[in-house]
Amino acid sequence: MIPSQSIVVGLILVFRNSTSYDRFWQGQNQLTLIQTSVRNLTRSFLTCSYAADKPESPTERAETEDIIRVLLAYIYAVKTHLRAEWGTVVPSTPSSPVLPNERDPILAVKLPRNSSFEDLLPQGVQSFEEQGLGLPQQLAVSVEAYIKRGFDRGWFHAPQASQLTVQLNTAVQAFSSMETIRITPIPVAYLIHIRQVLALFGGVLPFAMVGEIGWWTVLVVSLVTFTLYGIEGIGQQLEDPFGYDKNDIKMDNIIEDLRVEIMVLLDQWRIGGPMFKRGDSCRSTP
Repeated sequence: MIPSQSIVVGLILVFRNSTSYDRFWQGQNQLTLIQTSVRNLTRSFLTCSYAADKPESPTERAETEDIIRVLLAYIYAVKTHLRAEWGTVVPSTPSSPVLPNERDPILAVKLPRNSSFEDLLPQGVQSFEEQGLGLPQQLAVSVEAYIKRGFDRGWFHAPQASQLTVQLNTAVQAFSSMETIRITPIPVAYLIHIRQVLALFGGVLPFAMVGEIGWWTVLVVSLVTFTLYGIEGIGQQLEDPFGYDKNDIKMDNIIEDLRVEIMVLLDQWRIGGPMFKRGDSCRSTP
C-alpha cells in the first residue's frame, strides 16, 4: 500500500511543480519579449524618425524623445499592473490640474511624486484605471499614434511602419499573456486534494516503518514529510512570479538595467553621437 501511494504522491507533486515552473518560465519569456520590443522600437525611432530631405523641428525632436520615454514607461506600467499597484497615476477629476500637451492629448494630468516612472511620462498621464483601462494599453495607444504620425510625415515607409506595429503588438500580446498567468490561479480543488493526499501519506507512513526501525520512525517520517511539503511549497511560490519574493522574476533589476541602456541611447541621440549618423536609409519611398 505504501509503495503504491508513494507513486501517486510523486506523480502529483511532479505535475504540481512542473505546472508552477511553467508559469514562472512563461512569465520570464514574456517579459523578455516586451524588453526586446522596447529595444527594437527605441532603435528604430531614434534612427529613423526623420525625413532625409527635411530636418526635424524642435517640436518633432521633443516628440521623439517623449515617445522613447513612454516606451520605457510601458514596461514599468506592465510591472505595476501585474502587481496590482493601482493608482500609480492620478485619475482624471474636475479638480485635477489639467496641463496642456499639444503633442499627445492622452497625456494631461500630473503624476504623484511617489511614482517610480513619473519622469518618463511627459506632463503626466491621465489615468483611466478606475474605468477599466490599464495603463499599459493606454501607453500602447500613444506609441501607435506616434507610428502613424511618423508614417504620415514620411519618416517610415509602409513596410517599416508595419514592422513597428508588429513589434508593438508583440509587446501588448506578451503583456496579455503575463496578465493571464497573474489572474489564473491553480484550481482550488486540485490544491486541496494535494494537501489531503500528503496528509494521508504522512499519517500512514509511520505504521509501515515503526515495526522495522522503531523510534527512528519519528525522525524519518519528519524528514519525508518536510521534503514533500517543501516541494509543494516551492510550487506555491512559483505560481505568481511577478511579486517581490526572492523566488520571483527579478523584474525590478531587469527593468532598471533596460532603463540605463535606453537612457544612454537617448543621450547619444541628443548630442548626435556617431551611432546616429544621418543618411537616406530611413527615407520614405514614394
